[in-house]
Amino acid sequence: MNKIITKNYLLKLSFFLIAINALCISTYSGYKGILPIDSFLIFNSGYNVINNIHPFKDYWSITGPLLDYLQALFFVVMGVNWHAYVLHASLINVILSLTVFYLFINLNIKLIYSLLYSISIGVLAYTSIGTPFVDHHAAIFSTISVSFAIIALNSNREKFWFVSAIFLTFSFFSKQIPSVYLFFFLFFILLIKLIFIKKDKSIIYFIIGSTTGTAIFLTIFLFFQIPLKEFLIQYIYYPNSIGENRTKNLNLNFKNSIMQFKFIYIALLPMVTGLLALKKKEIKLNNKIDLLVLFMISGSIFIFIYTQLLTKNQVLIFFLIPWILGLSHYYLSKYYNKKFNIYILMFLLIITTIKYHIRFNEEKKFMDFIKTDFKRSINAKILDERLNGLNWITPKYSKNPMYELNLLKQTKKIIRQDQENKIIITDYLILPAIIGNTKYAPNKWFDEQSVPKKRNIYFNNYKIFFNDNLKKQEIKNIYIVGGDKKYISFLKIFGDRKCTNYKKLNEITIKLSIKKCKI
Repeated sequence: MNKIITKNYLLKLSFFLIAINALCISTYSGYKGILPIDSFLIFNSGYNVINNIHPFKDYWSITGPLLDYLQALFFVVMGVNWHAYVLHASLINVILSLTVFYLFINLNIKLIYSLLYSISIGVLAYTSIGTPFVDHHAAIFSTISVSFAIIALNSNREKFWFVSAIFLTFSFFSKQIPSVYLFFFLFFILLIKLIFIKKDKSIIYFIIGSTTGTAIFLTIFLFFQIPLKEFLIQYIYYPNSIGENRTKNLNLNFKNSIMQFKFIYIALLPMVTGLLALKKKEIKLNNKIDLLVLFMISGSIFIFIYTQLLTKNQVLIFFLIPWILGLSHYYLSKYYNKKFNIYILMFLLIITTIKYHIRFNEEKKFMDFIKTDFKRSINAKILDERLNGLNWITPKYSKNPMYELNLLKQTKKIIRQDQENKIIITDYLILPAIIGNTKYAPNKWFDEQSVPKKRNIYFNNYKIFFNDNLKKQEIKNIYIVGGDKKYISFLKIFGDRKCTNYKKLNEITIKLSIKKCKI
């Protein structure tokens, strides 16, 4: 009896430690440094939603709406501030860590090892950026989905397929990939199970879960009167048109596809030995399930790697290493049960966690920082009290963050004094919120991919959408903040540049008056 009480106590304590670790380290990362175009994106979209400005309907968006509405919820509860922003990312980090711990406990991995693997995941997952970002949400929700699929297969608990499908839907409405590939892959796994292993209701639960998740978002669209046509154009058709080019130009050389993911492959190797062990055994029902789970895990990992290569961003999936090591631990213990193998896994866990913690959490490589002295950072409350605690430093002004903040303070004052209808086109997407401007740029962000090029078949759709929104808001002035010339090219979409009055206000701010333009 005492042993049971002690075990339950240790289990609860482990859940608590994992949650605290994931919460604290992600929060720490969220207050340390910023890459404006990535760090501020969801801050602005959350601010838009609480002002009844919605994706696809009011601003062009090729990223999922889930983060916009989740962040709006945090702002409603806690106010529009950096604390509410960082907490969003930190809680997703907690959910992932606890889910993976639940998975490992269900696989009967010893408590201490399950604890270590889960803590490592909390250290490496959302911490590479620390603020809500579509790629992280999508990868994390997909990992949670596959984790519940493993539990469903391994324990033959069909209802977990419903949970798996729900999280996969959340992943899709964060970003299109890897969820689309995983959906078809998991459906294929379920067909194999249905035909060759066991006829049950797993596939029905998966379909019901997918339908339920999709219905939630369709209800949101219906409630806020978001046109389904615009959603399809912006989120499905246009991204697919640029995705085809990315697939054609994908560089699968040894360095890109092998070396940068070497520790993921190394962590996967023990599972291969599990497959070899299965070959030597009589293929019974449990072994068939193990074989299918191993195939599912391996296939999922290669999908994660492939979609990471497609995005052409900094790598964010290194948090999969402790997840894979934990799964390898399960199969090594089951088929070999030699302590030496576990020691090797622990060694890999420690060196990879330290390595990527230093590279991504301390040095902030994902956010394009290179040998930056973060001691130069400045509390961003001097720009706005709602940013209190954010240690402001950016890659572009890493030598002199105060100079950048002073420019932004000057810009903030100038735009506030303008009483005419205005929008702000910028990477500093906190500006609309801290200025209090509720007129919105008709684009979620202005990176090279989100704005269709003239030769793209959806350019005219974008041009009409953009101009209609400027006209509806009766916009008179456009402020371009960031000192980046690429923004000027966007203004071609609403007509002749000769109708604009161009004025440079400071090093990072340009004002364009479009009163005479026929939009």
